[in-house]
Amino acid sequence: MIQAFIFDMDGVIIDSEPLHFAGDIDTMRHLGGEITQEELERFVGMTNPEMWKIIRAERALVQTVDEIIAYQLAGKIKALEESAYEPIDGIPELLEELKRRGIPVGIASSSAKDFILAVLAKFGIASYFSCVVSGEEVDQGKPAPDVYLEAARQLVADPSRCVVLEDSRNGIIAAKAAGMACIGYVNENSGNQDLSAADRIVRSVREVSIDSL
Repeated sequence: MIQAFIFDMDGVIIDSEPLHFAGDIDTMRHLGGEITQEELERFVGMTNPEMWKIIRAERALVQTVDEIIAYQLAGKIKALEESAYEPIDGIPELLEELKRRGIPVGIASSSAKDFILAVLAKFGIASYFSCVVSGEEVDQGKPAPDVYLEAARQLVADPSRCVVLEDSRNGIIAAKAAGMACIGYVNENSGNQDLSAADRIVRSVREVSIDSL
């Protein structure tokens, strides 16, 4: 029996990658440049500081990473609050099933903690999660395993008995590096993601069966 179930958030709990892509494109324009969604897809699953550190170096941006993220995050939270977003289909039912079976649940997301909490508040699902870990709170973000190992530590669970739900290549690499089983969720809005390293691939959250874990 598994000891804990750990969710990625963006593209798994909320179909937010389009919001992130739009926010990042807007941020780049604010900085005086242009960037395409295709160029951004390689960063899906990575933290904002790691992403903007790379982009800043590649584009020779004069603003600091902190300045860039301050503008980006404020815009994304505002867009979230003004949106009609709902949880991805099947998420409420999966959370209820995990709760019914007494399986501890956590989030290990690359998003900023403020954005994670804003999503949980908007959906009214914060009470389901025993821990919420941002990739910005650990030494290295995805594809390093740190965020998943920290979630397992907070859940008092053996990593080898944790199951992860992920939608990105970087996230799956992180989960497997942590020694966890990983379900890859195909979300077309997350861009062209290689999910082949996952233990199982699903096209709907409703395909996730607790009995089969």
